[in-house]
Amino acid sequence: MKASSERLESCQVALTIEVEPEEMEKALDEAYHRLVKQLNIPGFRKGKAPRVLFERHVGKDHLESEALDKLIPQLYQEALEKEEIAGIGQPDMEIVQKDPPIFKATIPMPPLVELGDYHSIRITPATIKITDENIDAGIENLRKAYATLEPVEREVEFEDVVTVSVKATVENETVLDREGESFKVSRESEPAPGFAEQLAGMNSGDEKEFTLSFPDDHPNEKLAGKECHYKVSISAVKIETLPKMDDEFAKSLGMGVETIEQLREKMAKNMQASADRENRNKLESDIIEAIINQSKIEFPPLFTDQEIELLVNEQMMRMGGIKLEDFLKYRGITIEEFNNELRPIAERRVRGSLVLGRVSTAENIKVTDAEIDAEIDQSIRDMGEQGEKIREVFNNPQARETVRDRLLTRNTLNRLIEIATSAEEAPSAETASEKESRAEEQEPQTDNEEESNDKA
Repeated sequence: MKASSERLESCQVALTIEVEPEEMEKALDEAYHRLVKQLNIPGFRKGKAPRVLFERHVGKDHLESEALDKLIPQLYQEALEKEEIAGIGQPDMEIVQKDPPIFKATIPMPPLVELGDYHSIRITPATIKITDENIDAGIENLRKAYATLEPVEREVEFEDVVTVSVKATVENETVLDREGESFKVSRESEPAPGFAEQLAGMNSGDEKEFTLSFPDDHPNEKLAGKECHYKVSISAVKIETLPKMDDEFAKSLGMGVETIEQLREKMAKNMQASADRENRNKLESDIIEAIINQSKIEFPPLFTDQEIELLVNEQMMRMGGIKLEDFLKYRGITIEEFNNELRPIAERRVRGSLVLGRVSTAENIKVTDAEIDAEIDQSIRDMGEQGEKIREVFNNPQARETVRDRLLTRNTLNRLIEIATSAEEAPSAETASEKESRAEEQEPQTDNEEESNDKA
């Protein structure tokens, strides 16, 4: 075996391996002895056909493929040891030459992170004060959520809720076909500009046909800017009736309040807690972005690909568990195009994770078993009656490790927030020469230097 390696960008190594003739011949012979026992060749007992006839029967390419399937992993491991390569993840293998066989492995390597002077980062956290207007708007949203629908005998008006059947075609192809669905006549929720206006003025039992254009920036590129022919019929017109804003309404919400005043107090507390969480998330994001901008970060494409897969799964879950193929069909895009949309987000998340990991090491952030136990207990309490039923799940070492990782991230972010919001003046970054000079000044004197100083 001849092996050579070359360092590539993005934390990858190209390992090239050439198979020696004697290695290939041995692998071919071993493959022949494995396969000949499995085939019936006319004129010979099973396993007794000569190799030359066996090759003629199955084909030399098939035998070579079988031989390389066994030989390549073996030589790859030997080459890793010879070249002292400690890769991570699975390599990308490619046979670049057939005779003699030469294959190339592109191997992902551990990421490289050089932190900048993150102790110099200073960020002033934002503050949000919940006002009476915010509380009023929150209660109004609650009233709308508990609104009832009452049928009316009149023409459709904006903000009515209609029961409608819709069929839409673009260039004689059906793009929408729904029957008996509820639809709020609102400009904010219309499928195309002008759709709500077309429904306004119709009555229950009416049918109507009209043509509208999709906007040029429609998420489905196949529909963007094209004309769409609609055929609609309305079977019911209803209005939303909001509940009265009184103590009975407050009690009915199941929020543990008895009066509107108590509801306002609870809403204020909840909204402030939500605003504080948003502020905290924004502060964390700003700090991480600042660290990323001043750091040198390199990682293999494998990390981005894995993060994209996580993002895809998260987005499908947020959309109610929709199937990926259905989502792509609706958007009119391929999986490759969708992955490319997510790539910048994935790369940013990878960079953030890498710098947090390096900061946790630099700051010697630790997580104790007591912290893990406390976090698990809190999670169980938050689950209420169901919590104790799944306590045994947290006894799994993998589950505890997941909790440890979460706490490590939280503790690291707490430390970074402590640094970035410190009232102390940000330390000035030292140049390499300044650090070297300071280190020399702090070096202990030798016996000769001490003796010289005493004489002076």
